[in-house]
Amino acid sequence: MNEDDDNMLHLFDMLAPKKGEHREHVRLTYSAHVGLNAELFPAILKLHVKDGARIADVTYGKGAFWKFVPNGRYTTVFSDLNTGKDSESAVVRKLDCRKLPYADGSFDAVVLDPPYMHVSGGTAYESMPRTESSSSAFEDCYRNNEVEAPEGTKWHEAVLALYYEAGREAARVLKKKGTLIVKCQDEVCAHRMRLTHMEIAQEYAKMGLECDDLFVVVATNNPGVSRMKKQYHSRRNHSFFVIFKKKTV
Repeated sequence: MNEDDDNMLHLFDMLAPKKGEHREHVRLTYSAHVGLNAELFPAILKLHVKDGARIADVTYGKGAFWKFVPNGRYTTVFSDLNTGKDSESAVVRKLDCRKLPYADGSFDAVVLDPPYMHVSGGTAYESMPRTESSSSAFEDCYRNNEVEAPEGTKWHEAVLALYYEAGREAARVLKKKGTLIVKCQDEVCAHRMRLTHMEIAQEYAKMGLECDDLFVVVATNNPGVSRMKKQYHSRRNHSFFVIFKKKTV
């Protein structure tokens, strides 16, 4: 037996439960999930947000993320740009995620899921059939076309501008060491691969938001494609939850 083997046995001896001692095994949360956002989201909260925390979901939509989160576990404040009416289980305020009325440092966590695909305009998908996989259904759920792009930006740059403005506002309302949970997806724009999650992380670092964790959500169905004669890039069938922590200084 060499020295490394001896050290490993010593480590196992330290970790092993003593006689009469019971230790529960930790149920691990993994970085990749094949399935729905709603299936992974409760595990992300459990890992990064304490029970009883005050959470603002500023892009609530129809509340898809919260489907399996136990009622009463957190103190929640829901808002969305195109709402203002009560859902079956929550009161949802009509607010712009870039202009929140909340006080500085008033939340333990913020959830941000703005539109992460560039679109041609507010009515770009209205003529499409509203199937579960269509962009119309996506817009209907998340109200993405209601958000106006900052002046002078378009396409992917408008997507980033929205993330950046919303990120600054989230950083303002977060407490020190607060958690920002961001949903995003990389995309190809103008024949260029844009790594959205990395672009966001680099910009958020300047705001005092440090990347703390990352989860990959892989869709169970293949994304639809129309009018494509030749493929130049892989079709994205995964998205990200990126977790940021607000610095203490």
